[in-house]
Amino acid sequence: MTSLRLQGVSVVLGTTQALDGVSLEVRAGWTAIVGPNGAGKSTLLRVMAGLHPPDAGLALLAGRPLAAWPRRERAQQLAWLAQQSDARGELTVREVVQLGRLPHLGLFTAPSAHDEAEVDRALRDAECLDWQHRRLQELSGGERQRVLLARALAVRAPWLLLDEPTTHLDPIHQAALVRMIQRQVHQGATVLSVLHDLSLALMADRLVVLDRGRVHAEGDRDDASLHAALVDVFAGSIRIVRVASQWVALTQPGAL
Repeated sequence: MTSLRLQGVSVVLGTTQALDGVSLEVRAGWTAIVGPNGAGKSTLLRVMAGLHPPDAGLALLAGRPLAAWPRRERAQQLAWLAQQSDARGELTVREVVQLGRLPHLGLFTAPSAHDEAEVDRALRDAECLDWQHRRLQELSGGERQRVLLARALAVRAPWLLLDEPTTHLDPIHQAALVRMIQRQVHQGATVLSVLHDLSLALMADRLVVLDRGRVHAEGDRDDASLHAALVDVFAGSIRIVRVASQWVALTQPGAL
């Protein structure tokens, strides 16, 4: 597996120290980044996607600084879903998802049968194949989010970086998203996602807990010390319990 890691990364946004000396190496599988509001989660993911250069330290892909990768090659390696993406316009669903093939095609090459097959596959994985010819402006927020997810999937990059992928999704499609991520991992992709929903995050293979721009803890989802760190960064307002085969984060009575 190609390595993706941060080495002593710091980022300042205005007067805020968004990241403070973060060192992190992403392991194979699905890693969820969690933490309180303002912990630096989205900033960390943007740095790892090569979209925000660090003020100090290095973001490295396969041992090379991300800034040294040609943009097209980097885009073939790292597929990105932003927290707030522009999902308006006259394009059809299929046309939007076809944009995910641009890192492989460039601007002036017509898509091949293989490219169209990858678009079909992405549409199926994101469960929007049945309305691929509708226009974005005709869709609900949840439907648009699934289209943008399909666009990221169409890249077929070895790394899938998702910032709040459950935005606008109802519980049924949140569960479908988890299944889709697990399928991508089974097929060899490595997924790194920012999630606010701790119960969903606890379905990931591994969690990274951020607090005030620093890595407070990291570990496998079954790690008791990781659970204790989650309770700590959320000031005792939650507890982690086992429900059947799944860990769930519950709000503590009287904590709010």
